[in-house]
Order: sequence, then structure tokens, then C-alpha cells
Amino acid sequence: MRLLLLVIVVLLVVIPAVEIATFIAVGGRIGALPTVLLTLFTAALGIWLVRLQGVLTLHEMGRQLAQGSVPAREIVSGMLLGLAGILLLVPGFVTDAIGLLLLITPLRRLLAGILARRPAVSGHGMSGGGNMRMQAEIIEVEVREVRDAAAGRDDPADDADAAGNTPPRRLPPR
Repeated sequence: MRLLLLVIVVLLVVIPAVEIATFIAVGGRIGALPTVLLTLFTAALGIWLVRLQGVLTLHEMGRQLAQGSVPAREIVSGMLLGLAGILLLVPGFVTDAIGLLLLITPLRRLLAGILARRPAVSGHGMSGGGNMRMQAEIIEVEVREVRDAAAGRDDPADDADAAGNTPPRRLPPR
């Protein structure tokens, strides 16, 4: 809950305050009209670059899907492009600078690679919720039916205790 409150304060107070201070500083140096025009230009340029990078990312995703692999890095890269687009549409020089940094392909791929390697599972349990991180791990198993030749029984349930648990058995070598 405190993290959410911190995020809201940063989004609604800190970022606008920094952007206003930047507008005042830039406007004091180059004037009000050039400042507004520069803001509109960076937004238009950013949207054009986001569109171009998005098309390239979609092509790469399609290529990887055609090869039968999961395009995890490209999916995260597409999400970062969406974030870059939002940052570029928000009026301000600081958000534009962060958005333009996300458009630099090597930097975005680096961030996407880091984020794609750490899958997070969010869930809400009976305790009220929260986030938990889980590393993805695949365990392959092979199930085989084993006959108990020594006891002459086919059903392992014959050895079950009162709770229904059967003792572990050693599998014969292949």
C-alpha cells in the first residue's frame, strides 16, 4: 500500500513539478513560443519513431514465432515502446528524454532482456494480496507402471497405510 502511495505521489506531484521547473528554465533561455514548439516537435518525432520501432519489433516477433520460439524479449520490448510513446505524448522535456532513451534499440533490448528473464507472478491470496516472484522451472517426468513381482501384487494400493499413502518404490533400470 505504501509503494502504491509513493508511486501516486511521484506521478502526480514530483514529475509535474520537475517538468514545470524545466519548462521555466528552457523558456527563460529560448522563449515561450520556441519552448512550446520544441515540445510539440519532440512529441511528433517521438510518435513517428515509436511507430517505426513498433513495426520492426512486430516483424521480429513474427520471425521468432515462425521459428517456433517464444518472443519474450520482443514482447517486453513492445511494452517498453508503448511506455516510450506515453512518455513522449506527455508534455515535458524530462519525460521526452526518458521516452527517447527507450527508443534507442540497444538500450531497449538490454532492458527487455533483463525484464524478460525475470518472470513475475502476481496474485491475491486469502491474506489480502501481494506480489510474489517465481522463477520459471520446467520439470520433465516420465510415469511408468511398476509391478511388484516379489509380492505377486499388481496394485500398489495393497501396500497403502491407513491414510492411503503408498511406500516409495525403486524403479528397475531401463
